[in-house]
Amino acid sequence: MNSAIAIVSWNLAVLMMLMLALWVFSLIKHNVSIIDTFWGLGFVLVAWITLFRADGYLARSLVLLIVTTVWGLRLALHIGKRNWGKGEDRRYQAWRREHGKRFWWVSLFTVFGIQGILLWIISVVVQVGQLSPYPARLTWFDGLGVVIWGVGFGFEAVADLQLDRFKAEPGNHKKVMNQGLWAYSRHPNYFGEALIWWGIFCITLSSPGNFWTVISPLTITFLLLKVSGVTLLEKTIAETRPDYRAYMKTTSAFIPWFPKRERH
Repeated sequence: MNSAIAIVSWNLAVLMMLMLALWVFSLIKHNVSIIDTFWGLGFVLVAWITLFRADGYLARSLVLLIVTTVWGLRLALHIGKRNWGKGEDRRYQAWRREHGKRFWWVSLFTVFGIQGILLWIISVVVQVGQLSPYPARLTWFDGLGVVIWGVGFGFEAVADLQLDRFKAEPGNHKKVMNQGLWAYSRHPNYFGEALIWWGIFCITLSSPGNFWTVISPLTITFLLLKVSGVTLLEKTIAETRPDYRAYMKTTSAFIPWFPKRERH
């Protein structure tokens, strides 16, 4: 049996090698946006490596493998399709202008290195869940976790689909998406992603002593709310679309809720 420390360390090494390879590819393409597409795939890679190297309870390991793979592949396909042929994301373009000629090597640490480490930290809950041999049966925690994951996956997938269809209509250019799930949350896709990781955490809680892996869902929730998600995105949108400010006043930022009536 491979030790847990050895497996987790090996996964970190693999992720760092992957990020290094992606960085080199980004230099060739002059586009660091490729990291966004490979984000979900990194989790899939970790889940599969852990499955073959660990001796945890197989049924739980397979559940974690399936939910991680389904989520990661869908996200990668969605982002890859969205970014195809559109060049580098404007966030990275801004960093490129800020760092100038230094960006080629600065991006190794500020884009690929940091995301590799974050990916590893968030995936800890998947790795530990697959490493745990006990209990050697599925529990109600497993079932509850799958249900929470399913709700989150539904929110993320449906919200992304609704937004894609909205953007595909020429008449909606510069308009605010406030239909479907977006009528109840300004970021239902981010809410869904956070819920996915809380569901995975619940599955891992089936094994004793794994509460510390709460670091994974806490990290992704914090990132979505305060770093790369809601805060960063809304700052840009509010500056370019005046109608979005009214939308912000009536619609929940994250957790879906009934819209408020706008006061005049």
